[in-house]
Amino acid sequence: MSNGVHVTTTPTAIGQQISQYPGQIFSQLTQCRGMAKKVVAPGMKSFKPTSPGIRSRLITSRDGLWKGKPYKPLTKGLTKKGGRSGGTGRITVRHRGGGHKRLYRIIDFKRRLFGLTGIVRRIEYDPNRTARIALIDYEGDYKLTHYIIAPDGLKAGDLITQGPDSPVRNGNALPIENIPVGTTVHNVELLPGNGGQLARSAGASCTLIKKDEKGYATLRLTSGEMRLVLLQCMATVGVVSNKNHFNTRLGKAGVKRWLGFKPTVRGVAMNPIDHPHGGGEGRTSGGRPSCTPWGVPTKGYRTRNNKRTDVFRVARRPSKNSKKK
Repeated sequence: MSNGVHVTTTPTAIGQQISQYPGQIFSQLTQCRGMAKKVVAPGMKSFKPTSPGIRSRLITSRDGLWKGKPYKPLTKGLTKKGGRSGGTGRITVRHRGGGHKRLYRIIDFKRRLFGLTGIVRRIEYDPNRTARIALIDYEGDYKLTHYIIAPDGLKAGDLITQGPDSPVRNGNALPIENIPVGTTVHNVELLPGNGGQLARSAGASCTLIKKDEKGYATLRLTSGEMRLVLLQCMATVGVVSNKNHFNTRLGKAGVKRWLGFKPTVRGVAMNPIDHPHGGGEGRTSGGRPSCTPWGVPTKGYRTRNNKRTDVFRVARRPSKNSKKK
């Protein structure tokens, strides 16, 4: 007797019980054989384990996304840089190169079509960013078609608008001075007219904390940093889509190569001329705290050096050690 269901060994009896309690019987049999079904969080997709790399691969679900090609007038070719600068051709960012060929989708970060109402034609996957993008048709005019960062919950057929008189609704863009305190926003401008620069990746958002009489608003970023932004800057209501992105697992090293990243050689595996951790007899731990090839500490060391914008930072983000406490 298990869970109120008696399992016998007679073939006829087993057949009768399976027809009477199919779900419970199948669960018992599969657990006995080590075939328990993998549990996947909502919004995620796992794969049939046909190889060791696929077995642990986990990506966000793409159900409901457009399956065709992107809107061609809003795309352009993307040239690979390989981590090299445009002027001298020297490597300025290490471990970059290769990757799958991509088309760049031109995104409207400014949202300056004030007074126009747009309808969401479709939600698309964008290989150039972690968030989803939405194709918007404004006022039924085919020439006024834009891509925007899709907020969470936006779907085909929804209406969006932008401007000071727009309602505070998911996907609408307004000047910060017209947004109530406590609202969650994303795609926030740092200077009016420059386009959104804050909170554009998957699941990112800012919270409007307060407004002052000097023309600035205080925003709390996802990292915990508090920052001042002009009240005339635009922001979009809501949270960026694809918020389960942080749960993804690549599964194998080859996926990292598809994304355009090259392998990283550990400093302890190098010679002393190449890295501060290099050299030594046998396997060593490096002999000093972790650092870059140029000797800059890597764990917890703050490298921010922009005194021009320090005045706009009300409170810096808490350190990792303080978060653990």
